[in-house]
Amino acid sequence: MAKGPSDRFASANSPRLKGNENWLLAALPDADYDRIVPPLDVLPLKIRHILHQPRRPVRHIYFPRDGFCSQVTVLRNGRMIEVATIGREGAVGLLSGPDERPVASATMVQGPTSTSVRMPAAVFRAEMERRGPFFDLVSRYRLALVRFIMQSTACNVAHTVEERLARWLLTAQDHLRSDVFPLTQEFVAMMLGVTRPSVSVVASTLQRAGLITYRRGEVRVVDREQLLAAACECYAITEAIVRRTTHLPASRPSAR
Repeated sequence: MAKGPSDRFASANSPRLKGNENWLLAALPDADYDRIVPPLDVLPLKIRHILHQPRRPVRHIYFPRDGFCSQVTVLRNGRMIEVATIGREGAVGLLSGPDERPVASATMVQGPTSTSVRMPAAVFRAEMERRGPFFDLVSRYRLALVRFIMQSTACNVAHTVEERLARWLLTAQDHLRSDVFPLTQEFVAMMLGVTRPSVSVVASTLQRAGLITYRRGEVRVVDREQLLAAACECYAITEAIVRRTTHLPASRPSAR
């Protein structure tokens, strides 16, 4: 007999996968964790996949276990600019309203996610209405996400392309827990809201300085300490926002 979504979720989570769990779900008391299991599903998320379309209702909330997603603002001409990154420390789809009204932003998978927990929006709303541990955890993270977006908005205005690219590379390295990951100049230009030539110049500068190597759509972080020095203040600020607001671990797992 074929297994249904809840069976696949149960088999993937019993016992909980230590070291490869979404932090919000892992922080739930056992009773709450076990209660929400049946309607959930586990599935991989492919890079560049759009999870939430602008001006369309949010049908599912996603809890990544690895990889990461980007919350992006979509302009009328179709241009997208990243305002937040979300990995296994949080959840995707939390900025929607209490019902299924459309949202203005979109969510795209940035780093391939081998396993992500998907929760129907109706189940999410029901759990939030319980006002229990799930509500507390999600509310704290939602506040962190709003603060993250506010910082990113200021960053896009105040800091240079080089500083912002260094920050983005550090964030990607943290989420993917790897020094090497796929990256194209076209995609970075879209996420940072700049032109491809600007990205090409800055990437070349970082490469000549020995901070990264870049070729054939793949980047390698060579000198993380120097990349930290090249990044704007927003990298440290946004990391601290998540830690303080959610009371999650003091740092994300090292990429090394």
